[in-house]
Amino acid sequence: MTLQHETRTIDLGIEGMTCASCVSRVEKRLGRLDGVEASVNLATEKARVHFPAAISIDELLEAVRAAGYRASVSAASAAPAAPAAPAAAMVSAAGPAPDADRAHAASDPLLTRLVISAVLTVPVVVLAMVPALQFTFWQWLSLVLAAPVVVWGGWPFHRAAAVNLRHGALTMDTLVSLGTLTAFAWSLWSLFFGHAGMPGMTHEWTFGVRGTPGGDIYLEVAAGVITILLLGRVLEARSKRRAGESLRTLLDLAPLEVSVLRGGDRDEHEERVPVAGIRPGDCFVVRPGERIAADGVVVRGEAGVDESMLTGEPAPVDARPGSGVTAATIVHGGSLVVEARRVGADTRLAQIARLVEDAQLGTSRAQRLADRISAVFVPIVIVLAAATAIVWVATGSPVEQAITAAVAVLVIACPCALGLATPVAILVGTGRGAERGILITGPEALDRAGDVDTILLDKTGTLTTGRMTVTRVTVADGVDAAHAVGIAAALERGSEHPIARAIVEAADASGSAAGGARANGFRAHAGLGVDGVVDGVATAAGRPGFLTELGFLMPTGLARRAADSDDTIVAVGWAGEVRAVIEVGDTVRDGAREAIERLRALGLRPALVTGDAERPAARVAAHLGIDEVHAGVSPEGKLEIVRAAQSRGHRVAMVGDGVNDAAALAAADLGIAMGGGTDAAASASDLALTRDEPGAIADAVSLARATLRTIRGNLFWAFAYNVAAIPLAAAGFLNPMIAGAAMAFSSVFVVLNSLRLRRA
Repeated sequence: MTLQHETRTIDLGIEGMTCASCVSRVEKRLGRLDGVEASVNLATEKARVHFPAAISIDELLEAVRAAGYRASVSAASAAPAAPAAPAAAMVSAAGPAPDADRAHAASDPLLTRLVISAVLTVPVVVLAMVPALQFTFWQWLSLVLAAPVVVWGGWPFHRAAAVNLRHGALTMDTLVSLGTLTAFAWSLWSLFFGHAGMPGMTHEWTFGVRGTPGGDIYLEVAAGVITILLLGRVLEARSKRRAGESLRTLLDLAPLEVSVLRGGDRDEHEERVPVAGIRPGDCFVVRPGERIAADGVVVRGEAGVDESMLTGEPAPVDARPGSGVTAATIVHGGSLVVEARRVGADTRLAQIARLVEDAQLGTSRAQRLADRISAVFVPIVIVLAAATAIVWVATGSPVEQAITAAVAVLVIACPCALGLATPVAILVGTGRGAERGILITGPEALDRAGDVDTILLDKTGTLTTGRMTVTRVTVADGVDAAHAVGIAAALERGSEHPIARAIVEAADASGSAAGGARANGFRAHAGLGVDGVVDGVATAAGRPGFLTELGFLMPTGLARRAADSDDTIVAVGWAGEVRAVIEVGDTVRDGAREAIERLRALGLRPALVTGDAERPAARVAAHLGIDEVHAGVSPEGKLEIVRAAQSRGHRVAMVGDGVNDAAALAAADLGIAMGGGTDAAASASDLALTRDEPGAIADAVSLARATLRTIRGNLFWAFAYNVAAIPLAAAGFLNPMIAGAAMAFSSVFVVLNSLRLRRA
């Protein structure tokens, strides 16, 4: 392969982007380089760039700078991670640690800018709108208060407008900056050179611009617009800081330290080292309840391993010498010595984290309606304002009146209501959602909820409880079921194994006297079962084959039931014969069937996607009336199912609760995390549920769509209102003060319309 055809991939951090047009500009600028493909994520402020080896990284950085933004190489891409610390590199790529996040929030310059601007703006607005409070020279106090807001508070908008203008682009930042600076400049002219600075000045609440030129000021318009739009930026910034949480929570599953075996056979000893210090080929010890530190192979010991984070299946799998194990899974009922094969960034856990990040980059398609319309709206408003001034001067009107009419056009078009349209609807919608146990991450999530037509549902923890419980007990003739469960509980009471806990809980619930007994001579056989003496009788519980090996006879009826069951089987025997078969499994949640019917009513086609085995998955699907079932699916497989459905033209929602669902949740058009699930699932989703019930899924989709409809309605009326009022302002029927009041009314309308979501 020649150097020209070799390709590389790198992640760049991009600073200074404010809207979807910024994303498009960066992608286009990078795409101008021969052979370069870039995908830019506004939420994470990162770009994934695929480029030929013949192009240097400096050329990529220069291309981003030429587009008007700052770029840097992300930590994980700066150099190949050393084997000793690959996880640390991934954490750096994922974003700041939670403590750093909180520190950043406390010292957020944008939030500081908002708070100070709001404190200064409130008295300016009150003085302008309440004539009774307009004392002598009140206008000069308004100037002192408004000036810092317009200049310092509005600096992010002014800077963005200047950068965009330098590169030939007009955005909403351009209109915000131009409108507020024009209103402020006109106010300065009126105060210093007109009549507005005279003692006893009050606002003239009259229509038209043919009054006394230079007699009004519009400081409350300039300061109010800046403050309201800063609120929207703060909400967006908070959403961006949450974007890296899914990667951090995935990596937090790995243990911090590990017990590595050192020395030879004679002087073998354990040495506690940080997990970053483990190397391929090292052997380490994992005790009951601990997480495995690296992908590897068991060399000694037997135990059950909880792999539900990967498979979604609640029942632990048996691990014995030769078995493969995965980092971050949990050991139960025994100790293991594992030889590390893949460590750090090479583990399956780290690969899932990369899938999540890739999926988040791949779904960076959100573009707000206001940004799309602004590409046409902004230049039209600017042209109309300039044309208004020219026409007034050409018809013989004084320059002051021409400027006043032009300012009225800019003020009436200034996007105050547009700035409120999305954040206020989101505030009300998210507040209502919080009351109903639904957390909405932002406008992108709402945009995705509007047109999904397919919903993929994880089984374990989503439609089922995700908790092992006794589902059925079959006993031999003359045996009491509660007594049989109690005998099993007497053997299992000291175990932390999920199946053992389920049997003990069932015995406690039934009040079985046998369940309170303790077994003597207890022995645990990892992955097989336990035996001991209960009330002086030799007893065993475990796999049917294990009891057969111990010499217990299995009645035909019980053997048939064990073979036909879809759940995990625990055979219980005493006095030389198997007396009962206990079935332990996952149960369908209450209300799950009704939730599926509601989703169909919303126009969604349900499908079951699970890492569980075929038979239990088919049983749950049949119970819920779901026709499409994908069973035995890995985390990577779930991601592929999502992408396959998208490639067929479907808009896909994914519902899950575990680490194994995180990549699919991030890749789906709409990710929904169930309550009680992992932080990784919640962070990778668009909607997170705090109610741990299936009905919340339909509630979430319904509320998200209602909020989206409200946002679209707000944006439509905000634009329609301005478009209808612009001709009036241009014709001289509205002076800037009336225009400012009309703009304020449009904002009130947006707020009242958003408040209707309180009834959603």
